[in-house]
Amino acid sequence: QVQLVESGGGLVQPGGSLRLSCAASGFTFANTQIGWFRQAPGKEHEGIACIGRMFGGVLYADTVKGRFTISRDDGKKMLYLPMNNLKPEDTAVYYCATIRVWNGRSCSSVGYWGQGTQVTVAS
Repeated sequence: QVQLVESGGGLVQPGGSLRLSCAASGFTFANTQIGWFRQAPGKEHEGIACIGRMFGGVLYADTVKGRFTISRDDGKKMLYLPMNNLKPEDTAVYYCATIRVWNGRSCSSVGYWGQGTQVTVAS
């Protein structure tokens, strides 16, 4: 079955960095569009970074553009999200998720979700 397992979350001070990882299994990773989503307390899910299959491009939400970088390793079936210059408003549960339809404009149309990893940015 499809499994997406996130890791790398934690507590970090404002201005700090974290690197999230997502280990995928149960599907053909190289043929799958995939991305990172987050949900802050009391807010809806936000698609923040996603990457197409086979060099199909990347998309970022304006809230993270220039600070977060999405990448994938198809051989290892891994998705990564190094996050720099973290802000308190980045505090959320971060999810790795597959994307069913690539629209070229935003990260949406989620297929499968991981279980999430908590990121807390506080001094």
